[in-house]
Amino acid sequence: MSDFFYKSSEPETVAIVREFYLMKHVLSAQLIALGVHFGGKVAQMRDITSHFAGGVKLSGGAELDVHWCRPDDHGYRSLRTAAKPGKGISKEDRASIRAEHERLIGLWNEHCPERLRTHGYWERLGVNTGSVLLSGGVKFELGDTAYFHLGFQINEAEHLADIADGKPTNGWIVGAVEILASEYEAARLAKLKAVEVSNA
Repeated sequence: MSDFFYKSSEPETVAIVREFYLMKHVLSAQLIALGVHFGGKVAQMRDITSHFAGGVKLSGGAELDVHWCRPDDHGYRSLRTAAKPGKGISKEDRASIRAEHERLIGLWNEHCPERLRTHGYWERLGVNTGSVLLSGGVKFELGDTAYFHLGFQINEAEHLADIADGKPTNGWIVGAVEILASEYEAARLAKLKAVEVSNA
């Protein structure tokens, strides 16, 4: 697979990329708040189209299995869809466990943030999300410039011609110009350093 690198200083393009990372920061804060309600850190998960809340890292052992799935390899537990009371307990205890589980589900639904859809931002940038799914794409902003690493080529003239002919297109990022991999890598390293300094 080929790699293609672009940058754009178009204010609208930069604003979209910047907003995406702002919303990632908001999601991180919301996951911290969610964890407070359950007494443990919540994992930030992602798939090919979104970022979302994962399991909770809870202190405790087998007694948690009533309400929570067994921990994964990293110690995070997901809330069961239904309580799993043990055998041989009274009807009253069983009802109490179910009521507690309903409370936990209600608490999760109330405080769990919505998924952050990465493809929504690619769509706003004018990029074909099918191409992103097939070949991948990375975006970030540094200063007043947005940078892109795509596994497919975008070309404004071809994009406009394909639209006119009603053909599928990979899309086009407003203001994008192709750059060398070395320029992209220098910007990526500068971005990492800037993030490191801001987190210090």
